[in-house]
Amino acid sequence: MQAFRFALDPSPAQERALQSYAGAARFAWNWGLAKCQEAFRNLDRALHDYVKSRKGERKGRRLGFPKFKKRGRSRDSFRLYGAAIRCGRATVTLPLLGTIRTHEQVLKLSRKIEDGAARILSATVSRTAQRWFVSFAVEVERYGPERHARPGAAIGVDLGIKTLLTGVDDQGRVFEVAGPRPLRAGLRRLRRASRAHSRRRLGSAGRRKGAARLARIHARVASVRADALHKATTALAARYERVVVEDLNVTGMLANRRLARAMSDQGFGAARRMLGYKTAREGGTLVVADRWYPSSKKCSGCGSVKAKLTLAERIYQCDACGLVTGRDVNAARNLLSLAASGADRVNACGAAVRPGLAAGRAALKQEPGTANADQTGTAAIEAVAA
Repeated sequence: MQAFRFALDPSPAQERALQSYAGAARFAWNWGLAKCQEAFRNLDRALHDYVKSRKGERKGRRLGFPKFKKRGRSRDSFRLYGAAIRCGRATVTLPLLGTIRTHEQVLKLSRKIEDGAARILSATVSRTAQRWFVSFAVEVERYGPERHARPGAAIGVDLGIKTLLTGVDDQGRVFEVAGPRPLRAGLRRLRRASRAHSRRRLGSAGRRKGAARLARIHARVASVRADALHKATTALAARYERVVVEDLNVTGMLANRRLARAMSDQGFGAARRMLGYKTAREGGTLVVADRWYPSSKKCSGCGSVKAKLTLAERIYQCDACGLVTGRDVNAARNLLSLAASGADRVNACGAAVRPGLAAGRAALKQEPGTANADQTGTAAIEAVAA
């Protein structure tokens, strides 16, 4: 399964139709939640996730009961099914909405469909900061490489606050990728726009314009962050067969109010997720060290472990052997040696790895690529529902 997302360029009439469909989807959600008599797909999935979360069968934070969606407070989105979904050179065709232009070409997806290597299952239309997007859920026939382009190449990667990625490879080379920190760069504009918005009268046109300006700033911050993460993780997955990272407790780290903004600005969770599917796609593997592995406190030279190491100490100084090196570089070397020691468990889905101890759960190794698609084009709604 793969998603293809494109920005739409609708006409004024088409934009009004998109807003109408989003409002209808919001009304259907609220009606179904109030009645609880019909199993709408999204609401049904939300209710199932809520039940699983209550029983402890779902990973992640605890979910609450689905809430009603209010106009202006919820995200405008709706999902479409059916064989009428098409894509051309720079257009997409959606049921009842017709043909809508896109800001970018969709040739990559259309050629896959023409060659019989993909078929569209559904299309989700959503709005982010006054811009409409369409995301196709596509079943793609992909043949992953039997081996990585550089077999045996490995790198240990440490995620940091000041530096997005610090890596040390099997050749001893040190790589540093300085994150753009877009939230920090746009914080001044964001504060000014937020104050201007709060001064506007409720329900006024000026307040709507202020909200739109805030949304555009937030959307740009998210886009810059995602662009930097995609470029860094793609380069790592293409260059190294084995990538070693830590299993960071991002949720727990965000509880530190002094570091929460900086951590969120780097996108630790997104980096880990991207490395997971990109290494599998390139024929490599992602090795995830247990979150209790002392990569920062352990000396990469002699192996001694410090009892305490504060976040303010950016230079690692070993009291046993006298090694002096950067904190992130030391952690990356320890992660690299963990993979080379053979005591780790290699996986592509993020299971725990604890040297010398049994892992808490068995990992299901993900092979590169996905299941072959025996059909192409656009899937019928009956097949999707089945």
